Amino acid sequence: MTGKELDIVTQKSLTGLTPENATYVARHLVMSGRLLDDNPEMAWQHAQAAQRRGGRVAVVREAAAIAAYTAGHFREALAELRTVRRMTGDDSFLPMMADCERGLGRPERALDLALSPEAGRLDEDGRVEMLIVASGARRDLGQTAAAVVGLQVPELRTAQEAPWRARLLYAYSEALADAGRAAEARDWLERAAVADVDGETDAAERLDELAGYSFSEEELPAAPRPSAPVTDASDGSDTSGEGR
Repeated sequence: MTGKELDIVTQKSLTGLTPENATYVARHLVMSGRLLDDNPEMAWQHAQAAQRRGGRVAVVREAAAIAAYTAGHFREALAELRTVRRMTGDDSFLPMMADCERGLGRPERALDLALSPEAGRLDEDGRVEMLIVASGARRDLGQTAAAVVGLQVPELRTAQEAPWRARLLYAYSEALADAGRAAEARDWLERAAVADVDGETDAAERLDELAGYSFSEEELPAAPRPSAPVTDASDGSDTSGEGR
């Protein structure tokens, strides 16, 4: 592993560093990317190492943000995302920022971001990602009917090839379950399992667990909500310098 495994755009972004630092940062970025799915905590450690020497490069801060988010370090992820957004002016990080707020136990702030003018300018992918986060925030607040309505968008049935399709179907199933609409929730969970060819959700596992379960009067057991490992009441502001 030399660091040249990075894509050419990322390699070029490191040219402002000294050759020694660029190589060091690149190697840690490669390792962070490789470990992200199987060992997110170790991926976060590698991303931090890259950030310490390459923190003025936006792509390095973005890698640190994604690693922190994946590892459940929502306060750190939020700080990094804010920094990346300031450095690049890119609002596409807003859904992840909102999800960090939800992970920190602050669903009201997640909804504030979802309703912001900047969120209204997101492209389709970003808009749907934000709808998913906002629905989860509504569920956190006990607003189950609003959580369902918020996901009743044309993309539920029309976006067959979209990268977020399985997660949208899954989120809709969760919202229906929380609203006590068990049969519909089961139906949409099955749709999510079919759509989830990459294993982004646990829809298939939940269906296996529910095999033989009767839904005549009972509710579909809701999937566990994201835990909030960080309970700091601060706003997550970055002291050094953005919402799946």
